[in-house]
Amino acid sequence: MRSYKDIHNILLERITRGEWPPGVLVPAEADLAAEFGCTRVTVNRAMQALADAGLLERRRKAGTRVVQRRSRDAVLNIPIVRHEIAEREGHYRYLLISREIAPPPQKVRAELGVTGSTTALHVISLHFADGKPYQLEDRWISLSAVPNAGTESFELVSPNEWLLQEVPYTRAEHVFYASQATADETQQLALEPGEPVFVIERTTWLSDDPVTHVRLIHPANSFRLVTRDQPPGAL
Repeated sequence: MRSYKDIHNILLERITRGEWPPGVLVPAEADLAAEFGCTRVTVNRAMQALADAGLLERRRKAGTRVVQRRSRDAVLNIPIVRHEIAEREGHYRYLLISREIAPPPQKVRAELGVTGSTTALHVISLHFADGKPYQLEDRWISLSAVPNAGTESFELVSPNEWLLQEVPYTRAEHVFYASQATADETQQLALEPGEPVFVIERTTWLSDDPVTHVRLIHPANSFRLVTRDQPPGAL
């Protein structure tokens, strides 16, 4: 008989691999109990753990669905860049610069919790607003957490948009800082030599497993960050 942890891991894999995409109604507890040859109590415990992690939404008489994640409020809302630019009535364009599977640098290995011999997917892409570089997306994706990313070309859709639509996550950490652009960043963002940039570094996790680490680099003279706090009890 399978244990609660076995069932939890199988259901989690079905979500992360896209077998159960966002919004889908998952099988009933009785059906899953019959599939795994265990009690409904065991299945219920596994599904409740996934619901507590924010991956499933359980409603009485309406069943259990995989949570929709077009965007997610953590400490800061993670937007889809294309939508962000459209909301400002700007014209959006996306360009894939490079895509490779390679060993991450030491800092990224630490963020993703992988060893020096482990490879990850490295995607660099550029987002434009009204024909001007708006954001350089330098992203590493864990292929153990997101194996489907290994077959996605990212030629037509950015990693930012693909991950938010396809892959759940349970927490995120953001770091913000100003920096001087590197030579590559200066060229890719069409900056003047020595021009500063504003950087957002973000790491997201699914339960305890890191999913992705990204550096989002913006021209400092044209980027602004807005957050809206809502007082307790406000609607």
